[in-house]
Amino acid sequence: MKRRVLCTRDALPGGGLVRLASRADADVVRWTGTGKPEPAELAELAGRSGGVSAILALGNDRIDAGLLDAAGPGLRVVSLASMGFDGVDQRAAAERGVVVTHTPGVLAETTADLAFALILAARRGLGAARDSLRSGAWDVFRMEDYLGLDVHGAPLGLIGFGQIGQAVARRATGFGMRLLYHDPFGPAVDGLAAAVGLKRLLAESDIVSLHVPLTDATRHLIGPAEMRAMKPTATLVNTSRGEVVDEAALLRALTEGAIASAGLDVYEREPRGADVADLAGCPGLFALPHIGSATHATRAAMVDLAVDNVLDVLGGRPARTPVPGTNAVPA
Repeated sequence: MKRRVLCTRDALPGGGLVRLASRADADVVRWTGTGKPEPAELAELAGRSGGVSAILALGNDRIDAGLLDAAGPGLRVVSLASMGFDGVDQRAAAERGVVVTHTPGVLAETTADLAFALILAARRGLGAARDSLRSGAWDVFRMEDYLGLDVHGAPLGLIGFGQIGQAVARRATGFGMRLLYHDPFGPAVDGLAAAVGLKRLLAESDIVSLHVPLTDATRHLIGPAEMRAMKPTATLVNTSRGEVVDEAALLRALTEGAIASAGLDVYEREPRGADVADLAGCPGLFALPHIGSATHATRAAMVDLAVDNVLDVLGGRPARTPVPGTNAVPA
């Protein structure tokens, strides 16, 4: 019997989606529109297809109760090609007995590479220096030009100490950095970093890097009060979720010199399109378009794992990587 799988994109990196579509027991229904699909558009497609057994989605897709209902009573799994899972109404999924999965592990090292690139770029002011060269403004060597702040030996505070936070910490040891972390739910890691309270981490760190999921408890975790608690020479880096930071407060803190710099890969509004004037005009900000996991190998591995989760659940086996705190098999 063929099971219908709704994929929220027409194509995905690597061979995972092709592998799924080539199976005799799978019928892949693809959303072929442009841009990001709205839940109502996906719901209409699912309903038109007579319901689906699985939804294969990206981390920034919204999977709400209406879409879950439109998928029909045969829906067994929502499989995300993403480590983050805040776009899914997890309560609604649980009420309908639907498993929600994500893709931890396969993207941690790649995202840690990007986080450290942001640390270096923001700390050393590489964006402004690059723009100066491109505009032709670099016309003479002056000792006082393009002065940044050191990374080697600096205290690095990691908020969230899961797979990505620990991967960043391992890279930081090569720079001789003093490592602090704050994670009430994270494991103790002897010898890698010192566990401290959030207040102490903000006060002592030259660089603060965020590695937490977006939840009600972490939304605007870093707001005006937290930025005031940081050093005026501090750098804030965010590769987790944009809403973990009060973005307006951060841009204000940079403009007013309350902190020295920031490196962002995620934002409260994504994608930004042409709405980037506030970012482009902000001093000390080095910004990228949510590319933390964007390598050929990592994105392909994410899709492969997401497909494996679909096949496992539809095959009556536990999901390989269910979202923490949720069921690995349909209720």
